[in-house]
Amino acid sequence: PPPIESAAEEPRVLCIVQDTTNAKTVNERLTLNLPASTTVNKLYEDVAHKAGYVNGTFCLAWANTGDMAPLDQASEMSLVLSGFEAGKRNFMQLTDKEGEQPQVASVNSSGLDDSSQDRFIGPLPRDGTVGCSSDYSSPSYSYSSILNKSDTGYVGLVNQAMTCYLNSLLQTLFMTPEFRNALYNWEFEESEEDPVNSIPYQLQRLFVLLQTSKKRAIETTDVTRSFGWDSSEAWQQHDVQELCRVMFDALEQKWKQTEQADLINQLYQGKLKDYVRCLECGYESWRIDTYLDIPLVIRPFGASQAFGSVEEALQAFIQPETLDGPNQYFCERCKKKCDARKGLRFLHFPYLLTLQLKRFDFDYTTMHRIKLNDRMTFPEELDMSPFIDVEDEKSPQTESCTDSGAENEGSCHSDQMSNDFSTDDAVDEGICLDNTSSSERALKPKSSLTFELFSVMVHSGSAAGGHYYACIKSFSDSQWYSFNDQHVSKVSQLYITISILSNLLILCPNSSTNAYMLMYRLKDPSRNAKFLDVEDFPEHIKRLMQREKESEEQEKRQREIERNTCKIKLFCMHPVKMMMVENKLEVHKDKTLREATEMAYKLMDLDGVVPLDCCRLVKYDEFHEYLERSYEGEEDMPMGLLLGGVKSSYMFDLLLEIRRPDQVFQPYKPGEVMVKVHVVDLKSESIAAPVSVRAYLNQTITEFKQLIAQATGLCAETMRVILERCYNDLRLLYVPNKTLKAEGFFRSNKVFVESSDSADHQAVFTDSVLWKLLDRHGNTIRLFVSLPEQSPGSLANRTSCPKASADSEDSFDGAKGSRKSVEAILEESTEKLKNLSLQQQQQQHQQQSSSTSDSQKSSEHSDFELIESPAQEPDAASQPSQTENCTRAASDTENQFPSEERSDSDVNNDRSTSSVDSDILSSSHSSDTLCNADSGTLPLANGLDSHSITSSRRSKAHEGKKETWDTAEEDSGTDSEYDENGKSKADAQYLYFKTEPYSHEDGSGEGQKCLLVHLDKRITLAAFKQNLEPFVGVPSTQFKVFRVYANNQEFESVRLNETLSSFSDDNKITIRLGRALKKGEYRVKVYQLLVNDPEPCKFLLDTVFAKGMTVRQSKEELLPQLKDQCKLDLSTDRFRLRKKTWKNPGTVFLDYHVYEEDINISSNWEVFLEVLEEPERMKSMSQLAVLTRRWCPAQMKLEAFREVVLESSSVEELKEKLSELSGIPLENLEFAKGRGTFPCDISLLEIHQDLDWNPKVSTLNVWPLYICDDGAVIFYRDCTEELMELSEEERNELMKKESSRLLKTGHRVSYSPRKEKALKIYLDGGPTKDPGQD
Repeated sequence: PPPIESAAEEPRVLCIVQDTTNAKTVNERLTLNLPASTTVNKLYEDVAHKAGYVNGTFCLAWANTGDMAPLDQASEMSLVLSGFEAGKRNFMQLTDKEGEQPQVASVNSSGLDDSSQDRFIGPLPRDGTVGCSSDYSSPSYSYSSILNKSDTGYVGLVNQAMTCYLNSLLQTLFMTPEFRNALYNWEFEESEEDPVNSIPYQLQRLFVLLQTSKKRAIETTDVTRSFGWDSSEAWQQHDVQELCRVMFDALEQKWKQTEQADLINQLYQGKLKDYVRCLECGYESWRIDTYLDIPLVIRPFGASQAFGSVEEALQAFIQPETLDGPNQYFCERCKKKCDARKGLRFLHFPYLLTLQLKRFDFDYTTMHRIKLNDRMTFPEELDMSPFIDVEDEKSPQTESCTDSGAENEGSCHSDQMSNDFSTDDAVDEGICLDNTSSSERALKPKSSLTFELFSVMVHSGSAAGGHYYACIKSFSDSQWYSFNDQHVSKVSQLYITISILSNLLILCPNSSTNAYMLMYRLKDPSRNAKFLDVEDFPEHIKRLMQREKESEEQEKRQREIERNTCKIKLFCMHPVKMMMVENKLEVHKDKTLREATEMAYKLMDLDGVVPLDCCRLVKYDEFHEYLERSYEGEEDMPMGLLLGGVKSSYMFDLLLEIRRPDQVFQPYKPGEVMVKVHVVDLKSESIAAPVSVRAYLNQTITEFKQLIAQATGLCAETMRVILERCYNDLRLLYVPNKTLKAEGFFRSNKVFVESSDSADHQAVFTDSVLWKLLDRHGNTIRLFVSLPEQSPGSLANRTSCPKASADSEDSFDGAKGSRKSVEAILEESTEKLKNLSLQQQQQQHQQQSSSTSDSQKSSEHSDFELIESPAQEPDAASQPSQTENCTRAASDTENQFPSEERSDSDVNNDRSTSSVDSDILSSSHSSDTLCNADSGTLPLANGLDSHSITSSRRSKAHEGKKETWDTAEEDSGTDSEYDENGKSKADAQYLYFKTEPYSHEDGSGEGQKCLLVHLDKRITLAAFKQNLEPFVGVPSTQFKVFRVYANNQEFESVRLNETLSSFSDDNKITIRLGRALKKGEYRVKVYQLLVNDPEPCKFLLDTVFAKGMTVRQSKEELLPQLKDQCKLDLSTDRFRLRKKTWKNPGTVFLDYHVYEEDINISSNWEVFLEVLEEPERMKSMSQLAVLTRRWCPAQMKLEAFREVVLESSSVEELKEKLSELSGIPLENLEFAKGRGTFPCDISLLEIHQDLDWNPKVSTLNVWPLYICDDGAVIFYRDCTEELMELSEEERNELMKKESSRLLKTGHRVSYSPRKEKALKIYLDGGPTKDPGQD
């Protein structure tokens, strides 16, 4: 190629470098665009300069091939020759060198480029996260990121959730030498207190870990547990200044009668004078107060301009105010009210001075809390001498003095706040130091009251929430550090002198990140302490350090073990429990298979049950129930090699296989498939339990039949093999040379085999008895049906069966109210089935003998042969009852087969023969009914051609039908059991139905009458109900079917034309007497509304409303039901119906309203019935009915509810009606809307002030009332009536009564928005729960 003439023509290489050495930089990318001729050595230099690392302390490797060795730093080879591609993005990773983190380059303040400034200046960004808990769940944070200590040498604190405020304060106290040393000198006496509850001891442990731990960050859970906090406290946001006060108080309590008893006061307590001086005579009254911090106002009340500096705020703090005019002070000397001056003077400053910048305020315009983000500077060195009282506590002899220091410990202005914080990811701004040059400070004489700034606790966010972190200067090296939860980083002096002093608020005026608490230390060489070195620790701290070190090493070893432990699912068919047991096997990767087998043996509690040498571990696929392979000859191989290494999850499982002592383990080779073989007996119509056979996919069908013959003893020549490929597919394997793979075999398969010389072999498979038997087996489910309890007279007015026999002995005599037992019905039905079956067989035999068209069919009759329906016979009286309209012959013999558990939810529909299947497929003395209303040939369920070899037996059966859950919540009406002409719409398919008695023992010892029903789930609900008629004793239109779910909830099944496909084995059904719904009808629950009763909502009855019915018609139909069932003798004009929403009364239904036209109605609808004391006043939909209640504050009582009917939504009309009702003058009447659910209960102690009385609106349908419907609750009162004055005893008594009353009604004792939880530290180990509290 031609040479490159100029550098501009040289191709460029784009390098994108990800720094993986640090959790906080893993999401950052360094981008370098370099000439292609750049050497690898130069690349290292550029990356070091860009990242701010010392060259040679890190490695560079390709990002897309992590296993490749790092690039050679000494290489002089160009980037292109080293594998970089010009014109494309080349991804690299910056990694540790020899396990050590890169060394951070020292910052040169004179030549700091943009990249290094981004790297080092200021606390690190929050990785784009939002919320105070971001560090806890940040994607860049993992457990491994806290294992290595920060390169700063300092350890961070893990944010539990929202404990950033706690972390900031703890780090500040840890970086305070005097506090840390004093804490180390205190010795914990374990005999006196539980270490878990000892706050000083847990702080001591934490400080030792912060000083000596090798971790990047440590937890604070032990400290918070000593506070008496539970895990929920970690999600509470609090104010750091409030925490400081509360924690200091707790420490003082714990340190009583110890050397540290006065530590907090010695370090943090100051004194000030609160005085009032008469301006006429000079008399001064004063008292001494103590403080732990000084709250400084950012912006004076009512002012728009904030103080510009801490000095201005301090001057304002001690600025006296003049008491004049109405605020004049009564002078003891002048004996009159005089003008006076009131103010504060500092008498003594503490050694550690704490300043709180009061950034949280209340905006009385918006009535919300706000945060003041105004710029306020503060100096690195603060001279407090201008603010001290020059009189040095000397006052005139005539002054009045009190010392309240002991009573008022803490801040002189106790404006404590508890705020909700969420992270605000703004740049750190608004933290400003006084811009005084070092030369100016040198000229200024040093005062004995000069304080040095060492901690700035920063709040980022709003008044609603935010995040705390701390910038702290180390007294060891005078270096500033950012302690941001688990992240600790250096803050350059450039940041302190430029970023803070120039105040980035100028560039970003809306910044919400600013200083909130400042910590200063008095500059006094005689008192300024240094941190204790490890060698100088007291003996008890050395012992504590050793214990923590051992604990940390143990934790490290445990992590190493965890990292080398294989965790895999283990299964075992337990020989005693007779069920598949699941567990988790945790085995070290170096353990052998023999050792792992012994561990699994003990894990499954098989010791003493089976010998160890009868067990082995095999590779297993639980999803497909497939044994993949066994491990013969590999007993001494490590588990790490067998399982393919240590992984978080495996794509396979292990099975602990058990054999009998006389058996030998069968080897399982990779590539084999497992086949479950079910033997079918056509004579007994039974399907045996499966036999497991292993085969190869390349075997032919002929070879496969020979394999089955060896396992089952059947004849291979006459064998028919049917593969169930999936849930709805049966396939006859008839091509001899076809392989199993070609036939669709997979890992785990299920086949049915039949080997007999019957003529059924000659029939087409889909017409054969075998197919019908398998089809029935695949679709049969077992249901438990609970029958209704009937009293002798309950059937007096019902007819048992519309088409019942005229023979009184063979029919149910409903007129006499007689009721036969389920067993009697079953016996009677069985006898009739036998007789009818013989008649039908004789008739069919005659038909077959006279016809040659059926010569291909078997001469042996089966359950599925055509049976004429007796319902179609002209003479119904000569036939048995209607429930026997479709029958089959019942055999006299019972066949018992081995059983196993089965599940409908099996992936491959593994319907192995169980006790259920045995009962279904073997004959028994019970009524087996095939439901068919029409005579004719038997249609195939799938509608396939009779010559088709493969039969899809389920999917076609439901073609065109929608399967839904049969619940009473289907709101599109109900399908009637009868058509418009009243004819039955019975199902026209032959479907299996068999019943047997079943006794369910209840708590009373008496068994509830139940049926165990085996049926084809393709049966419709209508046919299912018709088959149950003989056992219920009433027609299907007179009982309801309820499906019972796992939580014992019942839902009515109402869609009669839908099948029971959504049901599965052992589902429960409850039958209840009552009229079933017809099309357009809806079941309705009626509740009585009793507005002045303690329980205002009372259930009355269930009824049925129909589409198109008027409200008056429904009321007329309700009258006899109310009289019979509820003993309510009413007339239609004496009650009304109204909407019910939960427990709230709503729209009043007028008599002329029509359901579905004027009133929306749905299944399981609920309405209120309200008895009227006077004629109905609601005549029109334009009217509004509200429930009003008078509050009498002078008597502390609420009067009863009274309804007020308004012609409009006018507030004026409401007041006029209330004034007319109560006699309160219109101008004195105030009202408020009730809150919550009817009856809007509220405590009598709170109603007077908590409700929004007298809202400033003219109509009721606007905010804040929103009264647009009937049933709203309105409280009203006379505003001139004074509230009763209660003594403390009376108030407590009333509070108890109200709490008891409101708890009984299920209402809260107080109704108010969520209040912030007060910050408390519990000295006795935790809060005590008040059972009366909500």
